[in-house]
Amino acid sequence: MKTRMTRRTFLQRTTVSAAGLVLARPLLGRSRQLSLNEKLNIGMIGVADRAHADLEGVASENIVAICDVDDKFLGRAAREFPAAKTYNDFRRLLDRNDLDAIVVATPDHTHAVATVAALESGRHVYCEKPLTRTVSECRAVEEAARKAKRATQLGTQIHAGDNYRRVVELIQTGAIGPVAEVHVWVDVTYGNLKLPKESPPVPSELHYNLWLGPVPYRPYHPQYLPVLWRNWWAFGGGALSDFGCHYLDLPHWALGLRTPLTVGVVDGPPVKAESVPPWLIVAYEYPARGMQPPVKLTWYHGGRQPSPDVLAPELAAKWRSGVLFIGKKGMLLSDYNRHTLLPEDKFKDFVPPAPFIPKSIGHHAEWIRACKTGEPTTCNFGYSGPLTETVLLGNVAFRAGSKLEWDTRRLKATNCPEADRFIQHRYRAGWSV
Repeated sequence: MKTRMTRRTFLQRTTVSAAGLVLARPLLGRSRQLSLNEKLNIGMIGVADRAHADLEGVASENIVAICDVDDKFLGRAAREFPAAKTYNDFRRLLDRNDLDAIVVATPDHTHAVATVAALESGRHVYCEKPLTRTVSECRAVEEAARKAKRATQLGTQIHAGDNYRRVVELIQTGAIGPVAEVHVWVDVTYGNLKLPKESPPVPSELHYNLWLGPVPYRPYHPQYLPVLWRNWWAFGGGALSDFGCHYLDLPHWALGLRTPLTVGVVDGPPVKAESVPPWLIVAYEYPARGMQPPVKLTWYHGGRQPSPDVLAPELAAKWRSGVLFIGKKGMLLSDYNRHTLLPEDKFKDFVPPAPFIPKSIGHHAEWIRACKTGEPTTCNFGYSGPLTETVLLGNVAFRAGSKLEWDTRRLKATNCPEADRFIQHRYRAGWSV
């Protein structure tokens, strides 16, 4: 296992890794100029659960290679796509020279290693959210995408819905005036578990060492996989990592937010070394952007919601998850599929602006089109990298036990050096980005 990294060491190792990968693995991705009627050759890394939804989302193209560490899941996908070559190790899938694009839909702890390898081999990449498990990995992925100049998209499919577009239009045309306060809450919980002590046998269909990938070895337990990995810091980041990129996407998009100046925990349970918190309240402070004021954004999960003086109890009962923008002229309350202006009597005669954000052709379809034409995607890694960084910093502040004064350029909590161990990735031997 690697020792603690300084920023300089991290950048040096990332550069060396990138150079080594290019020397060892030529640019295998074919920079083909495709017409919209031609089909991409796509490799899938992960095929079950959310990954299967991604597989369906790109099934209009040629699915030529599929990879999963579970032979049962892999066999099921192979029956759906009999022409696809099957793999257990995504590194062997990337050795192919006929792939145009890669979909990474694995647990969070392998997002970065697969995504960076795919980008550096010349492929377009769609990656499930959050972009990475750690902040330093996030920066490595952003840098790889910037150098590769390939089409990228984060799996925040709600971004493609009409509802988010209408909310963004309302905020950006000043329906509720300048916004300086946002509240985001999600009725989801994970974690609060004790580390398993027993060591049952690994199922015969599971390639467990490959599933662990860059994570230091620990004995197999069904509490980790296939569906429970979000409960554990080693593999994910609980409700904040799972839903933050969906719900914080809306204020980031509408208000033009990037990364926060400070991140601090307002309230939460005691920190557990291995398992994520079942509930959490986190405050983010963002700088002014041009004529827009600074923004204070508060995140809640695990059944917590804004106080009654912010969110009326009758609304709290009807909106178990939501985003509340508070502006000088009113409020806007939204979730994935609906939104309303508040107070309702003030806005009863309000006429919304004519839609100016085009209807999406579909989140996966947008990425596929970008791969063929070079058109931009709406959730490319240049946008979704800072979004993911913001999400992950909430967990860092919780684990470090300190409000963070964040220097995004230096990738440092300037007031809290102990936070580095939660910011930087550490991989076992043989794995790198």
